[in-house]
Amino acid sequence: MDPHVSLGGPGDLASRIYRQLREAILDGRLRPGERLPPSRELARRLGVSRNTACTAYERLTAEGFLLPRVGAGTFVAEPTTPAGAVRRGAPQGRGVRPRPFWDDLPDTAESPEPPRYDFRVGRPDGDLFPLATWRRLLAAELRASTVRTSGYGEPAGHPALREAVARHVGLSRSVRADAGDVVVTQGAQQALDLVGRILIEPGDRVAVEEPGYPPARLLFASLGARVSGVPVDDEGLDVDALPSGTRLVYVTPSHQFPLGTPMSPARRAALLDWAARHDAVIVEDDYDSEFRFGQRPLDPLQSLDRDGRVVYVGTFSKTLLPMLRLGFLVAPASLRPALRAARRLTDWQGDHAAQAALARFIDSGELSRHVRKATRVYADRRERVLTALRGDLSDWFEPVPSAAGLHLCARLRPDVPVDLGRMSAEARASGVAVESLEAYCAEDRSRSGLVLGYGSIRAERVTEGLRLLTHHLATQVRETHRELDKALNYDFPA
Repeated sequence: MDPHVSLGGPGDLASRIYRQLREAILDGRLRPGERLPPSRELARRLGVSRNTACTAYERLTAEGFLLPRVGAGTFVAEPTTPAGAVRRGAPQGRGVRPRPFWDDLPDTAESPEPPRYDFRVGRPDGDLFPLATWRRLLAAELRASTVRTSGYGEPAGHPALREAVARHVGLSRSVRADAGDVVVTQGAQQALDLVGRILIEPGDRVAVEEPGYPPARLLFASLGARVSGVPVDDEGLDVDALPSGTRLVYVTPSHQFPLGTPMSPARRAALLDWAARHDAVIVEDDYDSEFRFGQRPLDPLQSLDRDGRVVYVGTFSKTLLPMLRLGFLVAPASLRPALRAARRLTDWQGDHAAQAALARFIDSGELSRHVRKATRVYADRRERVLTALRGDLSDWFEPVPSAAGLHLCARLRPDVPVDLGRMSAEARASGVAVESLEAYCAEDRSRSGLVLGYGSIRAERVTEGLRLLTHHLATQVRETHRELDKALNYDFPA
């Protein structure tokens, strides 16, 4: 890569070139072993004499920054970066500021090294992904003839994938859709963003489940919506608790996130009726619906909708891999033009090669085979988690009934003296990563429990990891009891 050199600044031309190249080497922009352009080429590009460029190179060579090789060129010498050298970054002054909303968001950067016992939520097992098949399908879409004729495509997504998605969700979930109803997205989060962009004005009321999916709440708030949490019970969202003036309702009716309970038929009918009476839109997030471990799933809200008020959102992030960034939405006809326009204005179309490969993956039956195989693997891990919840952990937790997905929720039993936030931090220090139910509660912090994912942990580690978790729980309970006993037996002075 040719370095950028500016001829501005103090000193003669050779000194200016020398100084900028030296700075690029010291801060790491030019790395050891990289080849610099020939002095004749550099001089021509900068509009200076070749002697000026040679003078800068000779000075850098004399100081050990460059290494000339006869017949090969001039290279950055190794090592060149002294201890403590810092790569030059963007200006660090106060400058401009984002809206206050963005100042309060937590840093979600993760450690590159996963925990030994990973019970985190929403993480499929990458080892189950049929990599050889996917590589073959993707390579077929990157032929020279395909690349030669490529251009900007349809914002709604690759036509073959939209056809495949419509058939797939129609067969597997009874969703009523054809290719024209489908908009391909980069995961469910982009689908929510597109829906929010075309429907939400600043100040509009949006209702989400409580507890619920934090990224959805934060996304709608970032668009200027007033977000209200609506309680969830064993039948799903409490429709009677929806605030008046709500423009959009976000729900996960197949298995509520994070509790895992499905929305009852009566609640589904009530929610659809409520939306029709209040001129509201329902966003139905049907994540993880492919992985089922019992009982026939209820029909999605989209298939029951007769008024065109439900936007159905799905993703392949859990079915395949999050890194593929492939999802979709199925929208009523009244919203489709705006959704396609919003997609064009944001990232236009996504990766059409990956979309075409996924279409072939679905149409060939590979997706169904992969889901069946993965479901058997996840079922084994799920059963091991349930065994622990009904055994060693039963004194503290009660599992929430759930028949689908890649996690289980367990409520903390009443009067168990455990600080789950503190316990989770202590467990993480010993390699056990778990998430507390409170992390999914934005308004009602009275719910206590654990959300245990089993997507990315090997079956043989589930029992051992939960045994370590039991140890941390028992230790904290004993410490809490000792502290209570000390407080009760304390002799207060007269």
